[in-house]
Amino acid sequence: MDRAFHGFRAVPGLLVLSLLLPGMGQASGTPPAQADALSRAEPAGHAATGDAVLNLRRQWLALLGQDSSEAAAGPRAPTREELARYAWLSADVKVRPLESAFSPPKGYTRVAVEPGSFGEWLRGLPLRPEGTPVRHFRGGEVLAGDDARLAAVAELDVGTANLQQCADSVIRLHAEWLWSSNQREHIAYRFTSGDVASWSRYAAGDRAKVTGSKVAWVRSAKADSSRAAFRSYLDLVFNYAGTMSLEPLKKRPARDDVRPGDFFVLGGSPGHAVLVLDVAANPEGRRVALLGQGFMPAQDFHVLSPGGDDAPWFALDADTVATPFWRPFPWTSLRRFP
Repeated sequence: MDRAFHGFRAVPGLLVLSLLLPGMGQASGTPPAQADALSRAEPAGHAATGDAVLNLRRQWLALLGQDSSEAAAGPRAPTREELARYAWLSADVKVRPLESAFSPPKGYTRVAVEPGSFGEWLRGLPLRPEGTPVRHFRGGEVLAGDDARLAAVAELDVGTANLQQCADSVIRLHAEWLWSSNQREHIAYRFTSGDVASWSRYAAGDRAKVTGSKVAWVRSAKADSSRAAFRSYLDLVFNYAGTMSLEPLKKRPARDDVRPGDFFVLGGSPGHAVLVLDVAANPEGRRVALLGQGFMPAQDFHVLSPGGDDAPWFALDADTVATPFWRPFPWTSLRRFP
């Protein structure tokens, strides 16, 4: 059974119509504020249904050639579904989803992504208001909000230590997707040494004892699967993982198969990695992408811009992909998480 239509039938008809078509609730006798209250009152177990309705609305508006109301409204408080999908968010921030913040260039449409995939999750990545600068882990400004190389800043904490850099930001977002999609048993990343650090093991109380290049796991803490413990686990991974941990991954997509959630990585000390946040194509088969990165020192994850008419979308039709802060990435550096 199609997930979206299953979710469609599970929601009262008037509410669905008011969500799909702006102003429909008022026309049907349900004031917008009342419809919003009904949405907020939705039981927690129905979060997946809410996501299905939002997806249907996007599809319906796209067919009508209309922009989503989220884009028109600008930064706003996170929805209940966003607070569930992006677990680090606080309710008092103002955000705008990546998908509504950046329309594809004229003549391009977003490529299809699998429902529930990492790529679909990234399309909803919450961004801070336009003009927000990039700050490092101590709070100092790294990039001004109007820097031509900067398109947007993600609403994502960077921590208080110099840990969440480029490869770490890619790992962070992938781990957060697995966390929010109830695939926590799959959260596992390799240290530069090659040793695997799994969330399941950490949550059970095992801790890494690192001696030189050797890693031993010792049961030395109480079992704890809380959100705070997960954040500590991520800092451990950031401390011992990097571009040289990601470069050996076996999934190496072809350039004509690039999709949201893939990333470019060049291993080294230092190396660099950038994440493919979205991809769009035109009828002739040309592709463009939104790219994001963390960087050194540890700083806000941000959406990059190449400048030019199609900014912030990067053209993908050359033999390399050039980004503002690193040497061009060859297509052989493209990777995908298992």
